[in-house]
Amino acid sequence: MTAGAGRVDVHQHIVPAFYRGLLTKAGIAEAGGRALPGWSPQAALELMDLLGTTTAIVSVSTPGTGFLTDPGEAADLARRLNDCSASLAADHAGRFGYFATLPMPDTTASAAEARRAMDELGADGVTLLANNQGAYLGAGGQDALWRVLDERGAVVFVHPAELPAPAVQGIPPFAADFLLDTTRAAYLLVRNGIARTYPNIRFILSHAGGFVPYASHRMAVAIAGDTGRSPLDVLDDFRGFYFDTALSSSPAALPTLLAFARPGHVLFGSDWPFAPTPAGQYFAGGLDTGVDPDLLQAVNRGNAEALFPRLAASPASTPVRPVPTRLRQAAQRAAARLVFKLVQPGTD
Repeated sequence: MTAGAGRVDVHQHIVPAFYRGLLTKAGIAEAGGRALPGWSPQAALELMDLLGTTTAIVSVSTPGTGFLTDPGEAADLARRLNDCSASLAADHAGRFGYFATLPMPDTTASAAEARRAMDELGADGVTLLANNQGAYLGAGGQDALWRVLDERGAVVFVHPAELPAPAVQGIPPFAADFLLDTTRAAYLLVRNGIARTYPNIRFILSHAGGFVPYASHRMAVAIAGDTGRSPLDVLDDFRGFYFDTALSSSPAALPTLLAFARPGHVLFGSDWPFAPTPAGQYFAGGLDTGVDPDLLQAVNRGNAEALFPRLAASPASTPVRPVPTRLRQAAQRAAARLVFKLVQPGTD
């Protein structure tokens, strides 16, 4: 058994062949500065076995449906992606759940698809990009969608998109811009009162919330000065978010996240396949070696079971792999832990 056995991964992506084909047809070969990765259910299950992940709640990463300018085409693609995700979950009982794709920035169509996906298809929640064609979550005109999600107590997985501005040469968007994009959305969700007006929505912020834990007090002072609210109330709203550990469980970032987040609000995430397998191993190793056992169990699984009760009610079982496979994976995990320790900076 690995240190992370039984994990629930709330930040894993799918890239179905038909979706890749549409992106290619539109001239899109990368997302966030990374080439579109290969994906298949079998490859996902192999990665999950390696990291000790029992269940992955998958989503579609940027650009989602946002590359389509025709609202009808975007809505059709969202339905197709959600039907595909529902089939994946049905074909691999207990191993996959999914966050439904919504055709934002069309909030009316998004509200309708959210209803269909959650009420008819059994989606675990929805995924929303931090900005959709330059329109950020938390901006005006989105209440029709928030009402639908609030009525259902929905989990909303917030994933960054590319900033509505040219990328800076030499800085791939996934490395820095993504963190700012998530932070901007979180700021507006708090500043404009969405988090308080719709308290039944549970928001998960990708990549440890971008800059939110680190800059929370600075942002709270700014919002308090702008709105007249108490900085403590603003901080309470920021702490109400959930956070995943994707690419963020390092000795520099993880202590800040754990010090800021409410108990029970940190969840495991890998960001596979956009984060390649070695990156997933590296940051999973950082979590396994940097957190005490009780907290580790909560981050790996317990917190997700509280957020998604179906996982506790019907825990999935991981198939026992052949001995050579298990030995190979054990060697890979040991090597990853060693690499993690070797690349940490000294104390001088």
